[in-house]
Amino acid sequence: MKKALALLVVAIFTISISCSQSSDVDAKSNKKAPFIKFEILEYDYGTITQGDDGTCEFVFKNTGKNPLVLSNVRPSCGCTVPKWSKEPIKGGDESSIEVKYNTRRPGSFSKSITVYSNATNSPIVLKIKGNVVAEPTVVKEKKDND
Repeated sequence: MKKALALLVVAIFTISISCSQSSDVDAKSNKKAPFIKFEILEYDYGTITQGDDGTCEFVFKNTGKNPLVLSNVRPSCGCTVPKWSKEPIKGGDESSIEVKYNTRRPGSFSKSITVYSNATNSPIVLKIKGNVVAEPTVVKEKKDND
């Protein structure tokens, strides 16, 4: 029984190593495969006022030869909404992902957006951060009616 269990463990270990090595070799040997390269991976809003436009853009290029397809762009929470092209991006072409952060809640924030694609370096994690300050309140002066 012990020999059978040991043999099973060795077999599983051997299979997992051979599978991981073959996928690495396939990705490296396929120079035509899509590869996504972003200009920046983190956008810092700095300090913005509550209610301001929380839109930023992440520009990327497909540096591979085959078309790049973004299958999903998933934010870490519902306060961040990404928009991206569902069309394939040809080798050498650029595109972008627009990200809108909801600036209604004051305070500092740090969010991530995970980009899933058919690129050899998928997934990629993008980040946004900043600090939302409360909208200044306007105080009206009272006039005396003498």
